[in-house]
Amino acid sequence: MQFPRIAVAMLSVALAAPAIAARAPAKAPQASAAPAEPANLELSHQLDEGSAARLEPLIDRFNSQQKDVKVTLVRRVEGTPPKQLNLVTPEEYSRFVANKAKFKPLYEVMREAKQPLDANKLSRELRYGLSDAKGQLFALPLAYSTPVLYINKAAFRKAGLNPDTPPRSWAETQEVAGKLADSGMRCPFTTSWPAWVFIDNMSSRNGADVSDAKGNLNFNGLVQIKHIAMMATWYKSKYFAYFGPRDEADHRFAKGECGMLTSSSSLFRSLAEDKSLDVGVAPLPYHDDVPNAPQNTLADGASLWVAGGMKPAETKGVAKFVNYLLGPEVQIQLTLAGGFLPMTPVARAAANTKVLEADLASLQVAYSQLQGKGTAPTVRVSQLGPVRTIVEEELETVWANKKPAKEALDTAVQRGNAVLHASSGIKTLAKGKGD
Repeated sequence: MQFPRIAVAMLSVALAAPAIAARAPAKAPQASAAPAEPANLELSHQLDEGSAARLEPLIDRFNSQQKDVKVTLVRRVEGTPPKQLNLVTPEEYSRFVANKAKFKPLYEVMREAKQPLDANKLSRELRYGLSDAKGQLFALPLAYSTPVLYINKAAFRKAGLNPDTPPRSWAETQEVAGKLADSGMRCPFTTSWPAWVFIDNMSSRNGADVSDAKGNLNFNGLVQIKHIAMMATWYKSKYFAYFGPRDEADHRFAKGECGMLTSSSSLFRSLAEDKSLDVGVAPLPYHDDVPNAPQNTLADGASLWVAGGMKPAETKGVAKFVNYLLGPEVQIQLTLAGGFLPMTPVARAAANTKVLEADLASLQVAYSQLQGKGTAPTVRVSQLGPVRTIVEEELETVWANKKPAKEALDTAVQRGNAVLHASSGIKTLAKGKGD
């Protein structure tokens, strides 16, 4: 048996080491240890096929740079437990916040992995809602954007309009919509994500509040009523076509069916790839009769959340992946792949020098809007899932001519506040967090 022989040898070494050293045969070379299995991390998402395909090469590049971590993209299925990495859409945000016990704040993950993470290095407008009262990040603003105005240049030319001078105000946009309608276009103007564009960002753009200091909703002010009433008039006049509360309008515009679209600045990347569509991008319009307008729009998008209960090797792997994502070169690639806003000023400066001018068109517009005067609101209606649904329902009663704008918004505020008071999870979210 080997164990007694080893014990005897060890005892002999202790008693007569020099003699044994002289007589001992050379040791057989030890077999090399088997390489450790990499920490396998799954990144769950709800991206469309095109965006996922553009993200895949960046994941492959990370996997090829080292051997101890492997990240795999997986499509998230409703009701399944969180993966180690989770790309959370704005529509899911309130649900994830309500279940935050299942997740680990990003700053804690990085600290445990002994990796630096300075939240202040991220652009301030991207940190809203993702940092605590001390400014520490609990998630990463990986795929953020802001709403802009897209124009179909061919449709503009057909209507006798100059595509190089897009409308700036909503009043000018109405005149353009009328000329597009006169030229035979059935969809002069449309929007995706109406709660995000018409409530959150239209309010911010025109300096109007969507909540009071206590977090109670009040997006039924004069500016909001004026805007929704204008949209109702456009809808009746067939200046405005409505295709639902999500992104169906994006697809209609991409097919050339519409003359103007308000949607995410990140959409420009996929629109520019379609050579059959000559698309322009301009700032989100504002109401020029509102004092101090225009002000800033808001950045929003998909954020990266980390699950709790990970093994030490997984924690280190997540930290390594986050550091990879924060590199300026990778952020430029994310910008090229999905049109997303670079997360740091350093990466933004690098993008300005390395990204093609055509690819920067929407980014330059987005930057100018985000840097405008104004402050970040403490509440964003589009991030409060149940409230957003209420707003969408009430807006649809306006388009259907069942309620005037004021009644619909009054009802939405009343219903929304009732939901906030009944649900501690989204009530906490509505009070605002961090930067």
